[in-house]
Amino acid sequence: MTRHRRPTTALVAALLTAAVLAGCATGGAGLPDVETDAGVPMPAGAQDPAPPVSAPPAGARDCDPRASLRPSGALPAPGRMPAGSTMAAIQARGTLIAGVDQNSYRFGFRDPLTGDLSGFDIDIARRIAAAILGDPNKIRFRTVTSSTRIDAIRGGEVDLVIATMTMTCERWQQVSFSTEYFTAGQRVLVERGSGITGMDDLAGRKVCAAAGSTSIRNLAAHPARPLPVAVSGWTDCLVMLQQNQVDAVSTDDGILAGMAAQDPHTEVTGPAFSDEPYGIAIRQGSDDLVRFVNGVLETIRADGTWTRAYGTWLSALSDDTPAPPAARYR
Repeated sequence: MTRHRRPTTALVAALLTAAVLAGCATGGAGLPDVETDAGVPMPAGAQDPAPPVSAPPAGARDCDPRASLRPSGALPAPGRMPAGSTMAAIQARGTLIAGVDQNSYRFGFRDPLTGDLSGFDIDIARRIAAAILGDPNKIRFRTVTSSTRIDAIRGGEVDLVIATMTMTCERWQQVSFSTEYFTAGQRVLVERGSGITGMDDLAGRKVCAAAGSTSIRNLAAHPARPLPVAVSGWTDCLVMLQQNQVDAVSTDDGILAGMAAQDPHTEVTGPAFSDEPYGIAIRQGSDDLVRFVNGVLETIRADGTWTRAYGTWLSALSDDTPAPPAARYR
């Protein structure tokens, strides 16, 4: 099938430049020939090909990544955190510091009309802030990427990360997690009319994913043997697809659906080929905060907050609103 691609920005610019030069030439020898196609620049930090992905270390595969710590009874009242607890330190500071993504439309993105961070993950982060401090606005957001979010937690730069982060046994060795708050699966995003119907059509072709994500690892391990291209943020993948620098983007279906909503010339295709349970990442040793966040998630599941947030941000993912993922405890 012949693939009809949209002209790249550089090509359009080159054609416009040629038209202007032709219109300005006046007899004689005219203007000398010039090179007008310098190629389309890749997004900053893009790696084509992506560096080889190492296998998980020994002992990083034998766990239940969905199993977290059980809440310690009823939640304390906002503003009355137990003395000496991690939550009390957050209360004394006056703000919750949350690491979030600002490039995942519908999950964590900057609203172009207000300039505020919005999305499903942002709503849950604000609910945690309200549970500790009594005010959902007493929160400080710090932008993280797939490759920086673990370091941000371990370095104490943030209290928690909620950024479409898949729980894995390998990551459990570096950070702690809440119970699962969303279930995703990895698929592919392509241009409409490309003829690509899934990963099997991408053998030997360039596929973009974020560096440090489970998506890039899944691509490297896929039997179709695509050619992974790594970028810093998911928006960069969409740009590379639009500029014809990659044949597809592959990550969790929720993130891809956000990209497809931003660009109607694209579509999500193929079956899911991975299981991606999202958890809220917290520094190891802060078990009290893990238990507290799990208590907040229990409340969010029970009082309809999760369902309302899904309806606001993610209803395009399915015809019916699913039930929130059930909590699983160790």
